[in-house]
Amino acid sequence: MGWGPVGRPARVAEVADLWQGCSVPPTPAGQLAVPTLHRAARIEDAVHQLVERRLRRTGWRMNVIAYTGYGAPGWVRVMCRVLLGRPDTRQKGRLEKVRGWRSFTTLPAKHATVTIETGGVRCEARADRSGFVDTVVEAHLPPGWGSVRISVPDAEPVEAPVRILDPNVRFGVLSDIDDTVMVTALPRPLLAAWNTFVLDEHARAAVPGMAVLYERLVTAHPGAPVFYLSTGAWNVAPTLTRFLSRHLYPAGPLLLTDWGPTQDRWFRSGREHKRATLARLAKEFPEVKWLLVGDDGQHDPEIYREFVADHPDNVAAVAIRRLSPAQAVLAGSLLPHDNREGPVGQKWLSAPDGAGLWRLLRDAGLV
Repeated sequence: MGWGPVGRPARVAEVADLWQGCSVPPTPAGQLAVPTLHRAARIEDAVHQLVERRLRRTGWRMNVIAYTGYGAPGWVRVMCRVLLGRPDTRQKGRLEKVRGWRSFTTLPAKHATVTIETGGVRCEARADRSGFVDTVVEAHLPPGWGSVRISVPDAEPVEAPVRILDPNVRFGVLSDIDDTVMVTALPRPLLAAWNTFVLDEHARAAVPGMAVLYERLVTAHPGAPVFYLSTGAWNVAPTLTRFLSRHLYPAGPLLLTDWGPTQDRWFRSGREHKRATLARLAKEFPEVKWLLVGDDGQHDPEIYREFVADHPDNVAAVAIRRLSPAQAVLAGSLLPHDNREGPVGQKWLSAPDGAGLWRLLRDAGLV
């Protein structure tokens, strides 16, 4: 049984319930429920409001940064961010030198209204206080790659690519990014800051053999999607997209998070972001078995074990890139991880690079 029948199916309603949008929902009495913001969020909003007034007086206008979305016949998840910028300085080509700090010198257009057009459907969504839009819309797009048009007033519309899964797909790849596809040496603070804010994006190195591994997997499983899950900020999504393309990784949606303050805390939890995203994909695509790929330098083994225990029918195997002792120290791991033993009845594979993981996956009959 697939997940995309014609009309507005129950699956579309279920997926829509997963939307983590930021419009304030109405109370039963019909009035808006205003949440109490954390002090850090209130300070951030006050600073943004002051800067926004000044920039708008100098001619800055809204523009949209579109992120790759995904869906199935009947629905599509659309993600983007609305920012303020100079209308005459939109980049026409790729910069030769791009420092990481540039990605974080942005100002959100909070609570802006965007118009989404796809599959003959037109609807509106509201950005959150950080300018993000994350919504599910009803759309009947064919399986494969498609696009949605996103627009805001006084700005050129942008096209956001979307990956529509075929209802017959039963295998997918969900990959971590840091130290799994890209060498980042996280989470040591100084190294992380250097890699994120200072290092030129073209100087970042790919993990050996991982791009070839993913390409072989999608070739062995036609129609299989590749999703990239990370605790990184949405600010670096364009940089990560260029990196993946430059190193010949299969295209796929990025599932990132916002580093800013939330309604109840200073910073978002990276672990909870990964746990919530995994659970969401299991509900959106209940018949897909995911190959979970990560590394043993952070918390991937722990998070994947929990997901396997809760959703054993949604996991084909777990593939962990095993860091060397030196890499593990740089990544902040003081104790060696033993990933040879996984949950009962689950394939749990570990190797130092993509070539080693490919051999183990091939021997396990997964390709």
